[in-house]
Amino acid sequence: MIIKTFPMRNALARITCFPYYGYMNITLSLEDGLVKKVRVIAAERDTTLTGLVREYLEKLAAEEAATGRKRREREALERSFERFQFKVGKRTWKREELYARP
Repeated sequence: MIIKTFPMRNALARITCFPYYGYMNITLSLEDGLVKKVRVIAAERDTTLTGLVREYLEKLAAEEAATGRKRREREALERSFERFQFKVGKRTWKREELYARP
């Protein structure tokens, strides 16, 4: 793997056949009315439409990371329960008998 770095605003690194720029431009197709409404919201929050989208996607990624980790931990716990199931046999006693006093 060859890594070349170039001095730029966002430190461009080029890995063979895969450019990484730090930021990626994407294109969204949105209705004009929606864009106008969201730009008003963005101005009220002292940000931009791009800033709102970025903030939303960052929150989404953070939530997914948290829920994904919790899901993996829960699945690991369930697998350990399945692996360590013990069969004790048929219960021949009653709870009251365990606490009976002489």
